[in-house]
Amino acid sequence: MKLAFIGTYPPRECGIGTFTNNLFKSMADKTKSGSRENVNFVVALNDNDLSYKYPEEVKLTIRQEHQGDYLKAAKFINLSGADVCILEHEFGIFGGQSGVYILPLLHRIEVPLIVTLHTIVKTPSYNEKAVLQQICKMADKIVVMSHKAIEFLIKVYAVPEEKIVFIEHGVPDIQFSPEKSKKEFKLENKKVILTFGFVGRNKGIETVINALPKLVKKHPNVIYIVLGKTHPNVLRHSGEEYRIFLLRLVKSLKLEEHVIFLNEFIDEQYLFKYLYACDIYITPYLNEAQITSGTLSYAVGVGAAVISTPYWHASELLAEGRGKLFDFGDSENLSLILTALLDNPKELNELKRKAYDYGRKITWPKTGEKYVDVAKNILKTGHQQINKKDTVLDFLILPPFSLTHINRLTDDTGIIQHAKFGIPNLKEGYCLDDNARALLMVLMAYRQIKDKRALELSPVYLSYIHYLQNPDGTFRNFLSFSRQFLDEVGSEDSFGRTIWALGYLLGNAPNDAYYQTGKLLFFNAAPNFEKLKSIRSIANTMIGISYYLKTNPSDDSMTERLRNMANTLVDHYHNTETSDWKWFESLLAYDNGILPLALLHSAKILNDAKITKVAIDSMDFLTKHTLKDNYLSIIGNEEWYYKEGKRSIFAQQPVDAMAMVLMYHQAFHLTRDKEYINKLYTSFLWFLGENDLRMSLYDFETKGCCDGFERYGVNRNQGAESSLAYLISHLTVLQAYEEFHESD
Repeated sequence: MKLAFIGTYPPRECGIGTFTNNLFKSMADKTKSGSRENVNFVVALNDNDLSYKYPEEVKLTIRQEHQGDYLKAAKFINLSGADVCILEHEFGIFGGQSGVYILPLLHRIEVPLIVTLHTIVKTPSYNEKAVLQQICKMADKIVVMSHKAIEFLIKVYAVPEEKIVFIEHGVPDIQFSPEKSKKEFKLENKKVILTFGFVGRNKGIETVINALPKLVKKHPNVIYIVLGKTHPNVLRHSGEEYRIFLLRLVKSLKLEEHVIFLNEFIDEQYLFKYLYACDIYITPYLNEAQITSGTLSYAVGVGAAVISTPYWHASELLAEGRGKLFDFGDSENLSLILTALLDNPKELNELKRKAYDYGRKITWPKTGEKYVDVAKNILKTGHQQINKKDTVLDFLILPPFSLTHINRLTDDTGIIQHAKFGIPNLKEGYCLDDNARALLMVLMAYRQIKDKRALELSPVYLSYIHYLQNPDGTFRNFLSFSRQFLDEVGSEDSFGRTIWALGYLLGNAPNDAYYQTGKLLFFNAAPNFEKLKSIRSIANTMIGISYYLKTNPSDDSMTERLRNMANTLVDHYHNTETSDWKWFESLLAYDNGILPLALLHSAKILNDAKITKVAIDSMDFLTKHTLKDNYLSIIGNEEWYYKEGKRSIFAQQPVDAMAMVLMYHQAFHLTRDKEYINKLYTSFLWFLGENDLRMSLYDFETKGCCDGFERYGVNRNQGAESSLAYLISHLTVLQAYEEFHESD
């Protein structure tokens, strides 16, 4: 049996790396083979583009924030002859939001997967939950190291219990003489209290220091050793701020002779000498949210007398007299416990005996054997067959949803239509198109994720639409920053987009006041529906009518209007259609996906086979010309794409990507064909760099979206149209993700 391990690995200084190394060695002892081809190997994670001098078992490295490395690793594992892959999972070691970059790798590997979960969050963010659920879905078995972890996986993440295996954290089978260890460190006449591991504020070391003054009065030979470097992430962002705070605390309490800081990451041999040299080991963490602690497992494993705060793993591991607990941050109680134990050597030794007896059951050779049994059982019973092409896992790489840039662009009149880079360009004023899109976006955001700010912004955009409506139901479009009208009647396209937003409001109103206002504006505009000539305006209007009819299906008059408008698009299609040109015009221009989208919406309501066929055929034609090589290539607005001509690449705009995302989403609604979800996510990734220029249009700093591609590169201005197109697409992705898994 050949095993592939994925995780951090020594000499990288990381607790997960130490775990991976111990697991690798303990399983290698149980899976030895005479053939060099069957030797187990490691794929190691590098951080911040650092490189390490790895041992020979590391055959490949992944740079944490380089997506391409993960795909190369998947290919390497598939071609390696590995029988089983073992992943060590911790959110912080993989790239992307909540470590999402690991998903494309897992999505592609073709061998059985065992995942060890080192962290399980009780109240995860949307992305944390989505990522972990997908990892668990792809895993054949999930290994956890506490019973609380099993509870969380079942209740919070809906993981089937039969997938979960409980194997406690392994402990190296290293033994030293306590007396000789103390002598080596010149601690023979000391009562040694020890804490080890990476240093950071959540470790609560100050709780122990504050407990020492009373203790040392009675036991002046007490030494408290804090063994460990500052955590690399803490060091990167805050430097040695916490360690300096601790040093000042020691000085203020006059404990310089009783507290020693050893700022080192030492190997296991030396670590275990310190563990055997200590009389009492303490983990004083500040909150309960610690599902696994390797340091605690090590201390119990060597038979140390352990005192800890009651975080999840400690409450479990120290049960049945294997240790003592004190409340978070309670230095007074800790001081009493320490004094009582040092006063009573018999009780202290009984703690050590119970811990040691338990530790003999969790040594790494025994832990490794349990992992080997899990792997053998998977191979014996059969690898779960997941159709990974159906899981669309490659496309969960979503930045957090944010209205930051929309807030920046919005004032009490409406949303400013243009921006210079990420700064509102007040000179250009406002337009109806963008305020209609903004209304649609915030209504979606409130409906899907109950974003309170989205609800607060809704009346701003709705009142702009109301202000711009003419007495005959048409709309003006442009308004200067000084609130001067700049036109009498806006374009048909702006009219159609407004009806779309109003129709969505009527189907998804957050309260009655908004519904009544939307209804008034919608029906004031209705007499103009039949007057529209632009096919995109007709299409936008059809979408708005469709949303209205979803909650008002008995409105026969509006249903007939929808049917007539759909037939108008169908007629346009048949007038232009040839064997190799399945489109509504003799060119592919802008906002192309809106045309099939409108027919897909109306087909859902009208149940008309003719309309459905044209919707699907035109969508397939558009797909053929824009979705190629696994990424979206939008028809550029520079010259568009005329029949018999050459398509334009440049001046690609976000609204076109949004139309494609929405089109495939509605196609999934109509057909339930999951392949449309794949196409939807592929289209969305256009915003994040899966495009002709391989450059992201989404700005992770401003939370806005750039205005498109030009010949010179990305247009870095971040106007309302592009940013709203991104956010509407983002919300559609979230909705599609939920619908997809509900349909499983």
